[in-house]
Amino acid sequence: MIPSLTLCLLVGVLSACGVYLFLSRSLVRILFGMLLMGNAINLLFMVASGEPGRAPITRLYSATEMSDPLPQAMVLTAIVISLAMSAFVMALAHRSWQLSHTDLVQADTESARISRRAEANTYTDEVFSEASTDGEGDDEDAEDETRPQETRARREAEAQRAARGEEGTA
Repeated sequence: MIPSLTLCLLVGVLSACGVYLFLSRSLVRILFGMLLMGNAINLLFMVASGEPGRAPITRLYSATEMSDPLPQAMVLTAIVISLAMSAFVMALAHRSWQLSHTDLVQADTESARISRRAEANTYTDEVFSEASTDGEGDDEDAEDETRPQETRARREAEAQRAARGEEGTA
């Protein structure tokens, strides 16, 4: 069986539009993108399932004339799951609107900090060496040798602040 070119192009366009909408920060656009991608995948299942045939439940036809019921069952299950997911995302969007009068997903500051640190590559090779992950040397001197220079300086500064704080209270 040769699948219809029109249906294959429709799957591609729906998937591309769904991904584009899914990558936005608005929850409503994310919902529409999720629905478009779900419909594209359902259509892809039906295109890939083969030629349409007779109803698989009746015993009037031979096995070669009947259609395969598995893709239809998978699509039906996917429809139920996408309905539940769209209800969940709509509830998230409604709650976001109630709390902040916007449906935009807020930026995660911790994730941004980790990304900046990874882009700056502030990790040294010593952090990833076997000596730092074997867990054998528990004393602080051995631990200081495997830590980056930045962390060692930070710990020394904290120790100095603590010493000054104790001196100020005495």
